[in-house]
Parts: sequence; structure tokens; C-alpha cells
Amino acid sequence: MVSGKKTKATRNSVAAARSSVVASKPKPWGTIIAVIAVLGLAGGVFGYAYTQISANNAKEAALAKWKPSDTNKDPSLQLAGIVSKEYKGSRHVEPTQRVAYDQTPAFGGPHDSQWADCTGVVYDKAVRTENMVHGLEHGAVWIAYNPDQVKDDALAKLKTKVEGVPYMMLSPFPGLDKPISLQSWGHQLKVEKADDERVDQFISSLLRNPNTYPEVGASCENTQFLSNPAPFVAEKPGADAVPMDGGKDESTTEGQQGQQPNTPPSGSASTPPSS
Repeated sequence: MVSGKKTKATRNSVAAARSSVVASKPKPWGTIIAVIAVLGLAGGVFGYAYTQISANNAKEAALAKWKPSDTNKDPSLQLAGIVSKEYKGSRHVEPTQRVAYDQTPAFGGPHDSQWADCTGVVYDKAVRTENMVHGLEHGAVWIAYNPDQVKDDALAKLKTKVEGVPYMMLSPFPGLDKPISLQSWGHQLKVEKADDERVDQFISSLLRNPNTYPEVGASCENTQFLSNPAPFVAEKPGADAVPMDGGKDESTTEGQQGQQPNTPPSGSASTPPSS
């Protein structure tokens, strides 16, 4: 009996010792905190992604009415402040000639036979208007801004709308009467701020809208021009400027080259087609 009691007491003592060791063992707070941090980070990432997706979906829904359709061929006409005019396409001038444009910045009329590259290009310096107008004829949207008024965050917002987006181009326009001016062929909208909702509405309505520009299917790529853009000329055109109804009519040539916008004309391998 005595031996049995000792054995039981010993067992109880061992169990108590083990319990004491377990109770006194420190909890792995470092691991717990790390796990919580990882879960929190994952939740934050997923939450941010969900927020971004929701914001993009909301933006797309808001722009739905500004997408061209068979029943709404030119949604931009509903924009407050829009200016719309009819211009004849395929009228070219020489690189040394100026055009007496009827609008500033111009958004239609005679233009240089070389188009400004409009493959989502951000031009750091002002570019010759006669070349930019030709890009509009190909379905591009040109955002011009007053470099004295649009800087830093505002300029960054405009760049995000253009960089890498086919048929978009951005450039400073010295002396512009408003901070920002958007142009497509036959259309113009001037706004005060880069976050004006009409900027996206204009782009959605008119970027490559086949109902509003002359040369559907024409290329916007011109690497030759991109490597050496024609500089902006600040002075007003002189008395020898080409009038709005002037320029060389190349509508026949334009139609033929519109079928193969990336193929240089015969005997001029280094020069893009005048389409």
C-alpha cells in the first residue's frame, strides 16, 4: 500500500511538473504578430484591388453613354462647351508652308503631308500644328496644354491618359488661352482642370470614332517624325499662309494609301505615306 501511494504521488508530482513547464513556456508572440501582419497585408492588397476594380467598373459605366453607336454616332455633341466644325480632308501643304487656321489650336483643315506620330506619344516640346492636325485626320485625339498653367500633378494626370494609348498625343502649346484644349478632327473642347470629367468623355466619344474623321484605318505611326519632331512656330502666319480652303488636294492618293497605311510610296522608302 505504501508503495502504491508513493507511485501515485510520484505520478501526480510529475504531472504537476509538466503542467508547470507548459504553463511557464512563453507564447510565440513573434510568430503570432508576423502571421497577423501577413493576413493584414493580404487583406489590404485584396481590398485595394477590389476598390480599384470597382472604381474602374464605375468609370466604365459612367462613360457608357459617351461611346459611339449606331444610334449615337457622335456622343461628344452632348458635351458642354464642345465646338464642332466640318472640314475637308486630304489637303496638304509643304513643310515650309504655314496654314492660316481658323481655330487655336487647329482641329481641321489643310495640313502637312507628314503626320505627327500619335501612338500614345507625350511630346515634351511644342510641335508644329500642321503636323498635329494630320494626326487628327487619322482618328487621333490631341491634348494640348498651356505649359505655364499645367504642371506637376495636373500634367501627370494628362500623361496617364495618353502614354502608350494608340491614337493619342499630348504636347505643350505656348500661349494657349485655356489651361487645356482637346482636339479631334472637327472637334474641340477647352477645360480648366485635368480632372474635369469631360476630358474622359471627349476621348471616349471621339478617339477613332469612324463617324467623325476622314481616314478610317489610317496608321498613326511615324517613327521618322517621332525621332525629329517639327518644332512649334509661335509667330502668327504671314500674308503668304495657305488659306483654309487651300492646299493640294490629294484625296485620290489618300484613298489608295489608306489601304496600306504603313507602306511607303514607291521610291521613298524613308518617308511615310501621305495618308
